[in-house]
Amino acid sequence: MLSHRNSRSFATLSLLLIPFLSSCDSSDQQAAPQAAQVTVVEIEPRDTPIVSEFVGKTASSRRVEIRSRVEGFLDKRLYTEGTIVQAGDVLFEIDKKPFQAQLDAARAELSQQQARMTTAKANLDRVRPLAKQNAVAKKELDDALGNYNTAAAAVEAAQAKVVQAELNLGYCTIFSPVTGISSYATQREGAYIGIGSQALTYVAQLDPIWVEFSVSENQLLRARQQILNGRIVEPKAGEYDVEIVLGDDTVFPKTGRIAFADASLSEETGTFLIRAEIENPSGESLEGSTYASRSADKLNEQLRPGQFVRVRLNGASRPNAILVPQAAVQQGAKGSFVWVVNNGEAEFRPIEVGPWHGDQWFIDSGLKAGDKVVVGGALKLRAGAPVEIVQPEEKTPEADQAQPDKAADEG
Repeated sequence: MLSHRNSRSFATLSLLLIPFLSSCDSSDQQAAPQAAQVTVVEIEPRDTPIVSEFVGKTASSRRVEIRSRVEGFLDKRLYTEGTIVQAGDVLFEIDKKPFQAQLDAARAELSQQQARMTTAKANLDRVRPLAKQNAVAKKELDDALGNYNTAAAAVEAAQAKVVQAELNLGYCTIFSPVTGISSYATQREGAYIGIGSQALTYVAQLDPIWVEFSVSENQLLRARQQILNGRIVEPKAGEYDVEIVLGDDTVFPKTGRIAFADASLSEETGTFLIRAEIENPSGESLEGSTYASRSADKLNEQLRPGQFVRVRLNGASRPNAILVPQAAVQQGAKGSFVWVVNNGEAEFRPIEVGPWHGDQWFIDSGLKAGDKVVVGGALKLRAGAPVEIVQPEEKTPEADQAQPDKAADEG
């Protein structure tokens, strides 16, 4: 009886120990976690040039309205609309015949007044010696002197009329005051042109050309704060190099400088107006440049007013900047973070990102020199997991060429 009871107790104890022994055996046989393979970049702070880009619009540096200074009938239009005109080129002519007649009349009146002055001068010269001898009354001398002065004043008035008539006749020929591109004519031959009528056309100077763009108040305040914090270093004397990118991503070969910055905030747009001045030579002088070679049909063209372009400001830099590829930066519940390899393990590292720089992020805080930031294989990481750093795979030219061949075979 006792033996049977002992055997039952031993069986019960064995059943209780089986799960524990099985657990120990399973733990001993479980393999150590396999290290995740990742690619990394090592942080190397360096001074990095930064480029600010804005949307801008070109404008003529001098847009001159062509108006008539005299009233009359438009006789001729002497330029081709939409072409380049030179300073001094004749654009329009007003009918000169009425103004020539006015000039002839003014000259005739001048001759008449000069004759009267000659007579008055002769009379004065005759009376003056007689008056000294008391041979004539003093009144005769006064009258002669008055007549001469009146005649002299009349001559001056007549001379002024001649000058005015000559000016009016000259105003009948309307010149371009600047070299630039001409617009369409608003009036045709035979139309009556009044002093207060609309401009006949306008000429827009192209070289140099202005590029205007706007900076918001937030952008300006943020830039000032970064400059005060030492994160941005401006170029010497604030001389930014202004680069223009056209709509087809062509970079215009000439650069410029900021010529004007409005001191007041626009009430309509809430931005500050910035104006850059760009050298804008004719197309012939650009021959051989990248711009000309990519745009053979633009050899005779310049930047024109009203074009929308991208404006790049070069010259500022970010000292000791930390850059990481955009692929390395991830978003979590509490903001941006990266994975860092520390002593063979993955470390979760919160960061504060700055602006973009190409395909990279500027990092304002959270990383330091020597940190190894994971750029490949980060999605399978967890804090404290073992990692193995491997070199990124590089595509060989042979591999790149093999793919099209395979596709061709399949076709």
